Amino acid sequence: MQLTGDRFTQESAVFGNDLVTLPNFPAEIRAPQGTIPGVSSFQVHFADHDILTAGDAPDVLVAMNPAALKANLGDLPKGATIIVDTHDFSARNLQKAGYEANPLDSLGDAGSILGEFAVHPIDLTGMTVEAVKEFGLSRKDAARAKNMFALGLLSWMYGRPTEPTEAFLSKRFAKVPDIRDANITAFKSGWNFGETTETFAVQYEVKPAPMAPGTYRNITGNLALAYGLVAAGVQSELPVFLGSYPITPASDILHELSKHKAFGVTTFQAEDEIAGIGSALGAAFAGQLAVTTTSGPGVALKSETIGLAVMTELPLVIVNVQRGGPSTGLPTKTEQADLLQAMFGRNGEAPVPVVAPQSPGDCFDAALEAARIAVTYRTPVFLLSDGYLANGSEPWRIPELSELPVIEPGFAAPREQDDAAFRPYDRDPETLARPWAIPGTPGLEHRIGGLEKGDGHGNISYDPANHDLMVRTRQAKIDRIAESLPPLVVDDPSGEAKVLVIGWGSTYGPIGAGVRRVRKAGFNVAQVHLRHLNPFPKDLGEILKGYDKVLVPEMNLGQLSMLLRAKYLVDAQGYNQVRGLPLKAADLAQAIGELVAQAEGVTVDLTPATEKESAR
Repeated sequence: MQLTGDRFTQESAVFGNDLVTLPNFPAEIRAPQGTIPGVSSFQVHFADHDILTAGDAPDVLVAMNPAALKANLGDLPKGATIIVDTHDFSARNLQKAGYEANPLDSLGDAGSILGEFAVHPIDLTGMTVEAVKEFGLSRKDAARAKNMFALGLLSWMYGRPTEPTEAFLSKRFAKVPDIRDANITAFKSGWNFGETTETFAVQYEVKPAPMAPGTYRNITGNLALAYGLVAAGVQSELPVFLGSYPITPASDILHELSKHKAFGVTTFQAEDEIAGIGSALGAAFAGQLAVTTTSGPGVALKSETIGLAVMTELPLVIVNVQRGGPSTGLPTKTEQADLLQAMFGRNGEAPVPVVAPQSPGDCFDAALEAARIAVTYRTPVFLLSDGYLANGSEPWRIPELSELPVIEPGFAAPREQDDAAFRPYDRDPETLARPWAIPGTPGLEHRIGGLEKGDGHGNISYDPANHDLMVRTRQAKIDRIAESLPPLVVDDPSGEAKVLVIGWGSTYGPIGAGVRRVRKAGFNVAQVHLRHLNPFPKDLGEILKGYDKVLVPEMNLGQLSMLLRAKYLVDAQGYNQVRGLPLKAADLAQAIGELVAQAEGVTVDLTPATEKESAR
């Protein structure tokens, strides 16, 4: 199903639609087939206009077995289309899914659980096997092409171009002609079935979306993040070193970066998380753009070395693709509950900048920004992505090289024998960054390690006053980053809103869609989204004071709202869900509407203003 969804996405991207995807798959490598936990799904939201989320309620569900039907039925709106493969609705599969009776048998009866939907029972498997029998495959291998039959049917229903999928199948199975031809035939048979059957009375046309000029491609968050790290290496003229250990959902970054040796990228798959970040910090000491990738459990193991990077003041990008926790938690489900871990998950006063992308494509820019901060300020930097961004996709305009920031490493220059002794902890007066001294550079010999450094000279110091000074200096360096940040963009078209919705990370899409619904109903609400979570932008405090109510939607129990309340003494209210799924725009809109009603003393009806006028 992931392949099927990906191909439909690529077809829609080629056609020019705007889109957002939501892949959702089991954590187990071989989840029990036919059970609810074993359901793998792929949701696509595509349109002829700008969209922000993968959608709250799918209009069409293709269910390959009873478990898929049961797992997704509750998300469908009344009147949704359901296409069901009747072949797998056997007594055994019905029992696995928890059905006492076959729901397809009661279609048309009063009280049927499927009565509110347009249901099309089709023997997808049987038709696929019949369509590909000329290729001499076993029934099991022939039946595996049913996903391509379903893709062909959906491609017909929504007028998707078929050439990209045919070319993909030809390339993917080029070495196995029978499998290649069977999949292509199944795909065409599904399209022809839609074209010739009278089962489907409606065919949809979704025109291309207007987009800014440029060259576009469909991209996932992990791929965009990997490209951003490559670009950071190019823009800083530094070789990129990734020291990593595979972990869901971050492993794709390691896989992708391993393909880019031509750009000076070295990837090292270590024996564990600690070795991964240790090797990366060593690469930073040697003058490379150092990166380590992981998820929440890996960050816990890396925390001691992150503290060492804080003490040695070396540039290091730590990518945390967040997932459901605690412990092993929900490895394949999304969450954004590692913010406080990134902020405070080390011993001692060990401040670290935190950057978060807002969409799959934005992972590219966030990676560049994390690298800029790390190199410029000589500090480890957290880059907080999450599973929704990592695996989701959207159209992305490929930037011109001239649009990318230049990153200056500014290595310490060699010193002559007669020069004054090198002081590795003297600081740039603007950034408070210490010199980046590459081993082997004449005259730059110095001490390094985890023990406290003496101010300026960098030798080991146990002096209480020096320790207090160094702790405050390291914090001041992180605070100084705010001087380089652009002003926040507040989306408040009317200028009269009393409610501000503030978010970070992947909640950008649901918040934006929820805010749109409230405005469409005729009410005012403002929105601002944070990329930099430590330090906060300089103007954030004044912005927060400008509104009567502040709502903070998060996929955690209120971590950003806690930080905002503590720092700015603002009564930030949380909208919090930790379901392993993105927030739903419709539910969020209701929460925003309730806050608007409180702030303005009005009754809020989220029926769009145009519909209210028509009703009058």
